[in-house]
Amino acid sequence: MKFIETLKNIWSIAELRDRLLFTLAILALFRFGSYVVLPGVVPGSLASLGSNNDLLGLINTFTGGAFSTASVFALGIMPYITASIIIQLLGFAVPYFQKLQQKEGESGRKKITQITRFLTVLITLVQGGAYLTLITGQGAVYDGISNGVFWFSNMIILSTGTMLAMWLGEKITDRGIGNGISLLIMIGIIATLPRSFASEIASRWNAPGGLFVIVIELAAFFITVLACVLVVQGIRKIPLQFAKRMVGRSGGSIPLAGARDYIPLKVNAAGVMPIIFAQAIMFLPSTLGSWMAGNDAANSSILMALNNWKSVPYNIIFFFLVVIFTYVYTALLVNPQQYSEYLKRQNAFIPGVKPGKQTQDYIDSLTTRVTLPGSIFLGFISIFPAIVAQFNVNDGFALFFGGTSLLILVGVVLDFLQQVESYLLMRKYDGLVKSGRLKGKSGMQPIGAGM
Repeated sequence: MKFIETLKNIWSIAELRDRLLFTLAILALFRFGSYVVLPGVVPGSLASLGSNNDLLGLINTFTGGAFSTASVFALGIMPYITASIIIQLLGFAVPYFQKLQQKEGESGRKKITQITRFLTVLITLVQGGAYLTLITGQGAVYDGISNGVFWFSNMIILSTGTMLAMWLGEKITDRGIGNGISLLIMIGIIATLPRSFASEIASRWNAPGGLFVIVIELAAFFITVLACVLVVQGIRKIPLQFAKRMVGRSGGSIPLAGARDYIPLKVNAAGVMPIIFAQAIMFLPSTLGSWMAGNDAANSSILMALNNWKSVPYNIIFFFLVVIFTYVYTALLVNPQQYSEYLKRQNAFIPGVKPGKQTQDYIDSLTTRVTLPGSIFLGFISIFPAIVAQFNVNDGFALFFGGTSLLILVGVVLDFLQQVESYLLMRKYDGLVKSGRLKGKSGMQPIGAGM
């Protein structure tokens, strides 16, 4: 009854209803485009692409299977994500981009948006050329079609598809609910979940104790999702004390007790970025293996093990890479010196800590300690699909037990529900939970918005 009442409250708010319907319409249009095949491509000839947990498999997961069907959205929103990551990293290292991000306000953000779009086009052209080369190498092009016509037309279509996906994401952000780019990635990831789960049920159903095993798997998946929610929402509050102020006229002034606030340090401030960076590094062995094939049997066997996402060497290296990148990316995001300067300007201080260098060192040491459990959790959740796969869970369903896919799903859903709840609370309705409020990804940058 509570759920039905909440749905009625959501539908009774005209603005929220319109935004939800608009978001659903855009997502439906995006999924429809994922089934429109490029001209000149033989349908179904690329079904084997993206079936493994390699670079192609990751892209195919993020595009909801559009990569393996050679659709107009085959590249999805990934070129824009790549461009956003590059611009954000430049913002840490290049003074010009630092100035645009931190000091020029709205005008700076508009310039960054324009630069990101131009970079997206360039990346799309490069990735589109590589994708068409892959299609041609797979023999997936109809005989008799002109090679020049095929390349020219499909380069334009792929670039247009990516820019259209970017535009659809921006429209959801402006007129819908949630961050549009994040939702497009989420809908692509979740599109493969029903098929993977159906395959798992089919493989277990006739086996002895199959129903019990399915229940155990669902319980494990539920617990994993809960753990991700706790880590995404987990923060360490640093208490703040603002200096006392005098109110009233001279001669009759009284001291006003200093206000209290806190700095929220997130347990997982880096989000999914460490896993993405670590996966990018782990894709290198497959490239080296293609170069060294036949040259050295020992080296080839090692490279093959590092390219197998279920092997022990792969997961050990992957775990430590995720932990290292979590610390590196958190260090880029959390700047103790900026916190210290900001507190000084606001006439605030941390109780028991002197302003200036001591405050900076205190925040730095606390961030390091808070990041430790977050980095270990990220490392564990990144290799958890390999652990689950050892219990004969099919690879497609096992991938949803961790890694980038699960963290993106949890983060985006929480952010979406948080915005829905804010509309309900503004209209003095009950929230989506019985007590407290959804925190969503507050304090975390959404995917695609500077990542």
